Amino acid sequence: MKNEMLQYLESCQEELKQLIRDLCAIPAPSHHEEERAAFCKAWFENNGGAGTYIDEALNVICPYGVTETGPLTVFMAHTDTVFPDREPMPFLEDEETFRCPAVCDDTANLAVMMICARYFMQNRIPGKTGILFVANSCEEGLGNLKGSRALAKAYGDRITAWISFDGMSLDRIVHRAVGSHRYQVTVRTEGGHSFGAFGNRNAIAVLSSMISTFYTVKVPQEGSSRTTYNVGTISGGTSVNTIAQEATMLFEYRSDNRNCLEKMQDMFEKVIDAYRATGVEIEVELVGDRPCAGNVDPQAQQTLEAMAQRSILAAANCDAIYTSGSTDCNIPLSLGISSVCLGVVTGKGAHTREEVLYLKSLAPGCKLCLDFLSNYFA
Repeated sequence: MKNEMLQYLESCQEELKQLIRDLCAIPAPSHHEEERAAFCKAWFENNGGAGTYIDEALNVICPYGVTETGPLTVFMAHTDTVFPDREPMPFLEDEETFRCPAVCDDTANLAVMMICARYFMQNRIPGKTGILFVANSCEEGLGNLKGSRALAKAYGDRITAWISFDGMSLDRIVHRAVGSHRYQVTVRTEGGHSFGAFGNRNAIAVLSSMISTFYTVKVPQEGSSRTTYNVGTISGGTSVNTIAQEATMLFEYRSDNRNCLEKMQDMFEKVIDAYRATGVEIEVELVGDRPCAGNVDPQAQQTLEAMAQRSILAAANCDAIYTSGSTDCNIPLSLGISSVCLGVVTGKGAHTREEVLYLKSLAPGCKLCLDFLSNYFA
C-alpha cells in the first residue's frame, strides 16, 4: 500500500470514530432507513460523491466513474439495523470500545467503507471499471435483501464483481451463500370454553404437534453442505380458560446448497399438507426468501477471493478463513456474479443490545478495506 494511503488513514481515525458515533445516533430499522440514508447521501455529496442518489429501496448509491453502458463493481455496506427501535439507542464508549446495538453490524463497517471511498473520490483516481459505492437498505431479518435486489435489478448484467463489507472479524471471507425460506404459519381451530367445549381441537396443541414433527426431520446433506431449521417465535390463544382458536409461529430453514434447500421446501410442504388433511385450517405466508448461489464463473470467483485473501494478509497478518453466510452477497451469487463479504472491524455480541466494537480494529480494518478497494483503481 502506498505511503500516501497510509498517511490518509492515519489522519482520518478520529474522524472515523465521530462518523460511527453520528451513524449510531440515527435509528435505522429495516424498511425505515430514511434518516440514515439522508445522512449518508449528504456525506457522500460533501466528500466528492457527485451524483449520489437514493433509490426507491432506500439505497444510497454513489456512482464513481460510471458510464452509460460500461462494467461496474459494487462496494456496499448496509444501513439497517436488526433492532426495531425508532429512537436513538444507548451509546457508551471508553478508550478501547464503543458499545451500542448494531455498532459493528453494520454501522462501523459502513463508516470504514465511506472513509476509504473518499480517498479515491477526492484524489480523482480513475477506476478500472465504474464503481458503485452503496449504503444499502434491508439486509437484516425480514428486510429480505430488498436493497440488494433493487440494485441488481437496476444494474444487473453490468456488474462484474460485488463486495459487501459486513461482519465482526478481519480474517473471514464469506464466499458461499446460505439460502433460506421463512414462513409465518397460522393454525386455526374451532376452539371454545375450556370446560364447556372440552374435546374441541386446540390450535396451540396442533401447532405444538406440527413443531414436534418439524424437529424430527433429518436434514439433507450433499458433500460439505450445511442445512438447519428453526422455530423462532410462537404466539396464540386468548386466556387460560379458552381453548385456543389460533396459534402462529415463525419458521425458517437454511442451507448453503441449492438442492438441499429444495429438499427442505418439499419436506415443509408435505408436513403442512399432512396437517391440513386432518381438517385443520392452516395459513402459510412466505415472509422471507434468500437464494443460494447460482452458476458463478469459478475463475472470476477465485480471483476475487484471492484478492481478498491478499488484503487480509497485508492488513491483519493472518490467513483468511472461508465460510458460508447469509449476506447481501446472496443476491449477486444467485445471479452468477462473483461476490465476497468481508468484515473490516472486530467486535462481539452481534444482534444483541450488548454489541461491542473494538477500536483497535479500526486502523487495520481501514487498511484492509483501502487495500482491497485499490485493486479496482488505476
